[in-house]
Amino acid sequence: MNAEQQRLQDPSWKRWGSYVSDRQWGTVREDYSAKGDAWGYTTHDMARSKAWRWGEEGIAGISDDKQLLCFSLALWNKRDPILKERLFGLNNQQGNHGEDVKEIYYYLDATPTHSYMKMLYKYPQQEFPYEWLIQENGRRSRQEPEFELIETGLFDEDKYFDVFVEYAKAGTDDILIKITIHNRCKDAASLHVLPTVWFRNTWTWGRHDYKPTLYKNGDHSIRIEHERLEVSSLYFQGAGTMLFCENESNNQRLYNNDDQRPYPKDGIEDFLIRGKKSVNPAMMGTKAAINYELTIPGGSSHTLRLRLSDQHHPNAFDEFEAIFEALFAQRITEADAFYADLEKSIPDEDEKLIFRQAIAGMLWNKQFYSYKVQQWLDGDPSCPTPPPERWQGRNNDWKQLNNEDIISVPDKWEFPWYAAWDLGFHCVTIGLVDPDFAKQQLQLLTEEWYMHPSGMLPAYEWSLGDANPPIHAGAVWRIFRMDAKTKGVKDYAFLESLFHKLLINFTWWVNRKDKEGNNIFEGGFLGLDNIGVFDRSAPLPEVVHAEQADGTSWMAMYALNMLHISLELATHNKAYTGMATKFFEHFLYIAGAMANMGKNNTGLWDEEDEFFYDQVRIKNNQVVKLKVKSMVGLIPLFAVEVITRDTLDNNPVFAERMNWFLRHRPDLALLVSRWYEEGKQDTHLLGLLGGHRMKRLLSHMLDETAFLSDYGVRSLSKEYAKYPYNININGVPMSVPYVPGDSDSAMFGGNSNWRGPVWMPMNFLLIESLRKYHFYYSDDFKIEYPTASGNYLTLKQVGNEIACRLLRIFQRNEEGKRPVLGSHPKFQNDPHFRDYILFHEYFHGDNGRGLGASHQTGWTGLIANLIIMKNQP
Repeated sequence: MNAEQQRLQDPSWKRWGSYVSDRQWGTVREDYSAKGDAWGYTTHDMARSKAWRWGEEGIAGISDDKQLLCFSLALWNKRDPILKERLFGLNNQQGNHGEDVKEIYYYLDATPTHSYMKMLYKYPQQEFPYEWLIQENGRRSRQEPEFELIETGLFDEDKYFDVFVEYAKAGTDDILIKITIHNRCKDAASLHVLPTVWFRNTWTWGRHDYKPTLYKNGDHSIRIEHERLEVSSLYFQGAGTMLFCENESNNQRLYNNDDQRPYPKDGIEDFLIRGKKSVNPAMMGTKAAINYELTIPGGSSHTLRLRLSDQHHPNAFDEFEAIFEALFAQRITEADAFYADLEKSIPDEDEKLIFRQAIAGMLWNKQFYSYKVQQWLDGDPSCPTPPPERWQGRNNDWKQLNNEDIISVPDKWEFPWYAAWDLGFHCVTIGLVDPDFAKQQLQLLTEEWYMHPSGMLPAYEWSLGDANPPIHAGAVWRIFRMDAKTKGVKDYAFLESLFHKLLINFTWWVNRKDKEGNNIFEGGFLGLDNIGVFDRSAPLPEVVHAEQADGTSWMAMYALNMLHISLELATHNKAYTGMATKFFEHFLYIAGAMANMGKNNTGLWDEEDEFFYDQVRIKNNQVVKLKVKSMVGLIPLFAVEVITRDTLDNNPVFAERMNWFLRHRPDLALLVSRWYEEGKQDTHLLGLLGGHRMKRLLSHMLDETAFLSDYGVRSLSKEYAKYPYNININGVPMSVPYVPGDSDSAMFGGNSNWRGPVWMPMNFLLIESLRKYHFYYSDDFKIEYPTASGNYLTLKQVGNEIACRLLRIFQRNEEGKRPVLGSHPKFQNDPHFRDYILFHEYFHGDNGRGLGASHQTGWTGLIANLIIMKNQP
């Protein structure tokens, strides 16, 4: 067991981590408006002056797990009108493709205990173009690309600083901090670097009276006094000047209300940039910064060293030189050893680089998340009463939600909140390095202070009641197996606990079945945003209801996941045998509904096109198929499980009940005819698709003129590039074109697109399904890959080939370029850019360029799992 693995045995090593959000402004939590205008109620311009109620934000920020104390970095190049204390980006209305961060930064390394972390922020030496970015993006249409910071020319002559921030823990509450600033320009350049420490404001709201204190303690330390913190001092090296203010709102600037607070949150900025007397001469407060004014020669660097510690260091300055670099070297060596163990099956160095940065992004995207809906609706005792309209507004029926935890979020700037179906994918990747944290995350969403009393899992703060694909059970099953493989022991307590909670959630889903009672799942936003004809989050025009191939397929997959969990638990406790039978029957009912629905005997499978389609029922009960070849029609491939003969032998009561059911329901037995044919490895197949339909779906999926791109499987067939799908329903014309890049519509805010791009999580599930089918069919079963090529591969080989195409997004191609980075030469050619990877939300369907949220290592981090998977025999 290496050093990092040993630290993972002690939860206190995770007490401090990268838990500070990249953005708190513009969030639902901070919105107290009458109509739920979260983007308008708090803005980037307000952020420097407003004390946040529910969390903090910063650049390269860390905090304790209760976010009582935070540390992050502020910068000033002597040209900007404001301090660079937070990342800048456009809100949903300002961006021509929705909200978007307009900065260049990278998460480069991290261990799961945060014993070592490293990130890079690139800071222009010229004035940051805040207004230009707002105006130019506002001028552009949805048919035009976003205007990015790299396009302003600020980096063309290398007139920027590379600011590396590294953390190394000497102990659980003893953190060494190294900030290295490289001047990439040939000429000398000056800047202010302000490492900043502050308390989250817990005292202003009238719920807690205690107010902690920071104060000067000698020439090179700040004393930290908080009744709940072990950390007691911030030590620093060098000629820095301490500046103090309060983490309290500047109500004069925000609301023209002079409340006689002389040293508010933006006091350090006003002192430094505007010369105001806005820092406390008594050298105390609840926010403090050490101001280093540096002039760095061209091509040179300067390093600052600090220590946030629970230890008393009377000779802290001397100790810096004695232990600082040695401890950093040790922690980096330990991180290398930890990853070397994980990467031993990966032969390619570039793949190792991609793998490690993917994991780093996952670990940096942990965030302290606090949201207590009842308090949020009530307002706080010492604050104005919120508008009464909120009691009928957003999330008013989720009053039991009481969140205050460290949570894995998709992207700490663009999505600084948890999302239920994203989180399931996150855990599959986090499970590679920290299965205990993955298990804790999956458990969290099912706790009574998260889950709705009805059994629904909270979707995300913008609408806790939205319905997203039910992947939680699949994530639980994967993590259970990953954890057992890592530790050599099966955690039945975890599996059993989650199974009981998921039973409640499964029942909630079942009660949402369609109006005809056919186990066809309808309506509601199901995660694939704008993929279909209709906006899934809005009422359907003149349509009674929609019957969704993907909603039904997700539920079939859910039933199979629960079946597998039941069978595993039954080996431990025979009482679960009955539950296995229940989920087996449920799966067949759903399969039957997809095959032959209601009075019209229409199924979601189209025999002519050999594809699954959604359909809608018009008011006269006319059924209209929405014949769009999209990822929706491929999702039935996800609903597959392979059960071994050993499993059946170990559960004879289940096998007997199952066979009885199949004998008495021959109509449903026909849907799983392969069940009776044992596979080459003593296996039985349960899936929505028989061999013929599976082959036909794969012929579409593996067609390079349709779904298969050089970079994975597209979300919409490319056949609609020349001829968009058009339909007229009740006189309303509708169209679905192929859009491989950014969304060209405002549907779902316009910041995501499922009409052509490649999405990592869906490709991951497709590859997993191919591997399951291969486990049953073995090497004897081959399909044409690509379609019409004359080349035949096994299903496992096809899955590996798709994984290789996905990996091409990030790898250097034959021209030495990484498709994810786009066409800008700076990103592709400059040695200070080209090996830093961004893990975007989704990718251009034709050229692999990264799109959407730029740091959504969340589910795009699954590339790490695929790298491991494809390199295994």
